[in-house]
Amino acid sequence: MYSAIRFGRVPTHMEIVWPALLALRETGMSATISEHVAKFIELFDVQDSVAAQPHGTTGRSELEYRLAWARTGLKRAGFLENSSRGVWSVTEAGAEANEASVKLAVIAQRKQDAEGHVGSPENDADNDGVDDEDWQDRLLRVVKAIPPDAFERLAKRLLRESGFTKVEVTGRSGDQGIDGTGILQINLISFPVLFQCKRYDGTVGPSSIRDFRGAMMGRTDKGLFITTGSFTAEAKKEATRDGAPSIELIDGPLLCELLKKLGLGVSVRMVEVVEPDSEWFNQL
Repeated sequence: MYSAIRFGRVPTHMEIVWPALLALRETGMSATISEHVAKFIELFDVQDSVAAQPHGTTGRSELEYRLAWARTGLKRAGFLENSSRGVWSVTEAGAEANEASVKLAVIAQRKQDAEGHVGSPENDADNDGVDDEDWQDRLLRVVKAIPPDAFERLAKRLLRESGFTKVEVTGRSGDQGIDGTGILQINLISFPVLFQCKRYDGTVGPSSIRDFRGAMMGRTDKGLFITTGSFTAEAKKEATRDGAPSIELIDGPLLCELLKKLGLGVSVRMVEVVEPDSEWFNQL
């Protein structure tokens, strides 16, 4: 079905809109941001070298950035919606749309946004309240500006707020890449977790995952890798490889969502919108 669409380069903003909707349909009509990106890469055979191209110094890849733009455009055109928990879903209109109707609607919405001076991820990253995802770029810039030891303390606080106990930052030289330890309890079962946290601008490849897993051997079967960057498709496959201890991955966008959810260094403003009710007045 998708054999005609292949990307040997990062697609342009308009090229990516229709495939972005197809990828979300293929996830079962809803997905987190990371699931959407992974499905897009899988469906359209995006090469690792293409998926890994950075978007400036934001910590996101260019592909992730353009997919963010595509999701926002599709949402404004009525084809997608997203929840406060960061899950994107295909609307009824999005499920029934075809390529031509999607592109025409997004173009029309872009024109309307431009006339109304509404920002988009590509040109208005500093406008508060502009877009559902622009705040992530700003947050990642702040996080990457803090010292390395502060980032480790942030990871420690994040895990504690997420239900881990006995969280300790090791950070000792010669500890084979293990930055900290913690205990996660689920009901009556508890198990140790080792974590590594890296402030990367680019992408984490499979070799880093293998090295981390090697450091885990004999100590625990649960690992957590936190980065301000992103993971290549091969790194994600390595993290869940059959027969090997699994490693949970937290990339830049997911890190931002967790910080927002837990209220760590992030404030959320609720905007009041007041609209006159014509029907109410007509009943007087």
